[in-house]
Formats: sequence, structure tokens, C-alpha cells
Amino acid sequence: MSDETGIREAIQTYFDCMYESSADKAHAAFHPEAKVTGYMNGSLAQMSVPEFADFVAGQPSAKANGEPARLDVLSIDVAGDTAVARVRDDYLGLTFLDTLSFLKRDGQWRIYNKLFHVEGPSG
Repeated sequence: MSDETGIREAIQTYFDCMYESSADKAHAAFHPEAKVTGYMNGSLAQMSVPEFADFVAGQPSAKANGEPARLDVLSIDVAGDTAVARVRDDYLGLTFLDTLSFLKRDGQWRIYNKLFHVEGPSG
């Protein structure tokens, strides 16, 4: 499997965790020590992976509700066993621009850091 394919699979697992409200997929997509950080309603939000997984699991499943899925992979840049991807996705009625940094460990790509920016309402 190429590095880009592995990264795209991790991105898809990340998106699926939110779309399906799956804590298990959140843990699968992220390195255990990863952080999720960004501004939400003007306040800095910071979460560990367990906190993010619990948050996601507590939301209604967009997939179960028949909502359309939106995930656009805008860029992927690989440097050895590190990478950065920028993705745009819709979640909880908002459009997010996420910068995801990755580490490759034991042959598997995992998100090590997520910085998010809320662009506005989805649609």
C-alpha cells in the first residue's frame, strides 16, 4: 500500500467516526496521544482522543439520519514517516476546514494532531 493510500484510509476512518458517531473509529483514526484543537464559537476548544471519541459518540449519527456525506481531501503532503493533509468536511451543520498531521508507526498512518477551523454553516 502506498503512503497516500494509507493516509486516505485514515482520513476516511476519521470522517466515518463523525458521520457514524463511532468512538471506535475515532480511536482507530487517531494516535492515542493526539490532540484536537480549534476555535468554536469564539472559544478555544482542546480535546484529547478519549474526549473527542466521547463527544463524537454522543452526537446523533448523520449516516443513520440519512444526511449527505461531505468530505473533500484538498491536499496531502508526505515527508518520510510524517504527513499533513487538509480536508473540508461537514459535521453538525457546519463546514470545517481541518489540518491533519500524521505519523506513520508500525506501517500504519494515524492522525497525531487535528487543527480545525469552522468556515460557517454547511450547505
